[in-house]
Amino acid sequence: MSTINIQILADTLNISKSTVSKALRDSHEISKETKKKVKELAAKMNYSPNPYASSLRKKKSRTIAVVMPEIADSFFSLAINGIQSVAEKKGYHVLIYLSHEKYTNEKKILGEVRNGRVDGILISISKETKNEEPIDKILAAGVPVVFFDRELESVHTASVTTNDYECGYVAAKLLLQKGCRRLLFISHSASLPICKKREAGFRMALLDAGCPEKKGQVIYGTDNEKSNYQLIKKSLAAKQRPDAILASVEKIAIQVYIAAQELGLKIPEELKVLAFSNLETAPILNPSLTTVTQPAFEIGKSAATILFKGIEKKHFRLENERVIIPSVLIERRSTSI
Repeated sequence: MSTINIQILADTLNISKSTVSKALRDSHEISKETKKKVKELAAKMNYSPNPYASSLRKKKSRTIAVVMPEIADSFFSLAINGIQSVAEKKGYHVLIYLSHEKYTNEKKILGEVRNGRVDGILISISKETKNEEPIDKILAAGVPVVFFDRELESVHTASVTTNDYECGYVAAKLLLQKGCRRLLFISHSASLPICKKREAGFRMALLDAGCPEKKGQVIYGTDNEKSNYQLIKKSLAAKQRPDAILASVEKIAIQVYIAAQELGLKIPEELKVLAFSNLETAPILNPSLTTVTQPAFEIGKSAATILFKGIEKKHFRLENERVIIPSVLIERRSTSI
């Protein structure tokens, strides 16, 4: 969707941009007839003036926004480093906004940065986000938007993600190869696309291995860490407890370690644990944690590189940029035989 601006109005009426601008401001220099034509066309074409246009006509804000759910997760910390490495070379500032996994927060942030406050936006959506309207409005205003890690697939713009489905499959397959038969996938969200893809890969691996559905369970966490911990502990204390857990995010894996220790379950002898994680301490946990490690820095760097192409190149088509950077399964002691 193209943005209707003063140049388009001027070209349509075959008059100068300055005449259109003055007519819209009701200047005494412009005739009533011309003012009427300009205002009627502006209304017909749904022209909306940009309040920041005059200040940004000759130079950009030299600022980009990064909107993401949290910063405590090591993935996002590393992704920011990748983004910053590109922005610094371009002489740009980076503004970081946190949605705290709330769609209402995300919508408010996007409303605040629209219309010239930033030159472009990198976004990893909240777990509640299903409505594309706020992002579509940004794109309609001519501000480039690039998804990183978490995307809203219904929005036609660039994205940089990883191979979540394949990783869910490979992770479950490894646990099955280790002799596990009661696998539990603990998901961060039932609706977030990356979690759904990881879950789908997990389920397909079990199906391909001929495991009954009941042998591969899925439970969904909440935003309350205490509730998540109780949910994990209840699962591990059950009579038919899982012998392997695949955690969709790293903070779930840490809660599994704590619950297992409290219940006296030995990892990996009685319970094998694998997590999607970029945790730097994974190798020194006791036992060291097997992880699906995402290329966080590279995802951030690639997303920022694409965003700046959208900022600098007038006719660059963001919707054609769909990049997938593979994650790596790193096997450690938490899944050893």
